[in-house]
Amino acid sequence: MNPRVESVTATEDYRLIIVFTNGEKAVFDCSYLLDFGVFRELKDTSYFKQARIEYGTVTWPNEQDICPDTLYEDSVKEPLKVITDNTLR
Repeated sequence: MNPRVESVTATEDYRLIIVFTNGEKAVFDCSYLLDFGVFRELKDTSYFKQARIEYGTVTWPNEQDICPDTLYEDSVKEPLKVITDNTLR
C-alpha cells in the first residue's frame, strides 16, 4: 500500500505540494484534470486553494477528491538528500 497524504498546500498554478506519511515530499500537477466533470470547479483558484486532507487524501468542499495512490504514483518526488553523516533523508 502506498503512503497517504499527511499535509497539502495548493498553489495558484494548480499544483499540490504534498508531504506523504512516509516523509516524502512531492508535487502533483492537477491542471490536466480541470476540464473533466466534477473537477471543472477547481479552475477557480480560490476554490482550488481550499484543498484539505480527509482520510489520507486530498479533498475539496464539494466532495472532489483524488485517489491517494494516484497522488503518490503520479507526483514528482523531491530527491532524497544526503546528510553529512551519510544517511539519506
